[in-house]
Amino acid sequence: MLVSVDHGNKQVKTTHALCAPFTSGLRESATPPFGGDVLQYGGKYYTLVDERIPYRRDKTEDERFFVLTLFAVAREIEARGAYSMGTIPVQLAVGLPPAHYGAQYQKFEQYFMGRGEVCFSLNQKAFSIEITYALCFPQAYAAAVTMFQSLGSAPKVLVVDIGGFTADYLFIKQGKAQLGTCDSLENGVIVLYNRIRSKVNGDFDMLLEEGDIDAILRGQGSYAPEVRQLVEQETAAFVSDLFNALRERMIDLRSGQVVFIGGGSILLRRFIEQSGKVRQALFVDDIKANAKGYEILYQVAARR
Repeated sequence: MLVSVDHGNKQVKTTHALCAPFTSGLRESATPPFGGDVLQYGGKYYTLVDERIPYRRDKTEDERFFVLTLFAVAREIEARGAYSMGTIPVQLAVGLPPAHYGAQYQKFEQYFMGRGEVCFSLNQKAFSIEITYALCFPQAYAAAVTMFQSLGSAPKVLVVDIGGFTADYLFIKQGKAQLGTCDSLENGVIVLYNRIRSKVNGDFDMLLEEGDIDAILRGQGSYAPEVRQLVEQETAAFVSDLFNALRERMIDLRSGQVVFIGGGSILLRRFIEQSGKVRQALFVDDIKANAKGYEILYQVAARR
């Protein structure tokens, strides 16, 4: 079975409607922990936590992103009703930011392959899989693939994918992706979180979690007015900085259509629209767009 996994720095996403995104965070223990989904692999126990793994440019440095993949694969198997007592062959479609893709895609593919039969359990239910093949694709380009049919007639479209640590972009001209202008900026929402948390701590001696910032930006929760104001101001400045960084690369957001995708774009939509720097913005609310694009690209590659 083909499983497409978007290993975001903030969340892990797959394609099945019943598989909700989960935070890219793990807690490891030598004994069975209490509560939550518990995955046992390699003599250790793992649970998902809301505190994400600190950003790393190279996700193959340790086993944590492989364990997150096991969570994702097990959930996809269950959601599709494909569970088997025998070994299940799995093909993986994954991705990396465009700026890192050329240097890292082979290493990321090899990270998953060559392991033979992988045995683990999720909530005491035994799984056995073998990852027979893995292909890696560029983020943003993958998400754009899901929209080619609707955007094919546009003379020029800029796709901006605001994720956890990177903001990826590429142009589509007459339905064709311009991979020569596909790149990444380290302007994802994690950068915004760190900026706000530092500022709030310094100004108000208050510790905010990333979930608090999300709630404030969505108009939820009970927070002091001055804290809300600071978060709003820092977020508006962050969006402005991102657009200025694109401008430095000779990218004009007022020329042609701009498509915003990714969880960061959804979170920052109000600030993007209020910035006055984007003439024609389209927002894709599907947080799984990259994962779905990886699946499409894998199927195309498999037919060649």
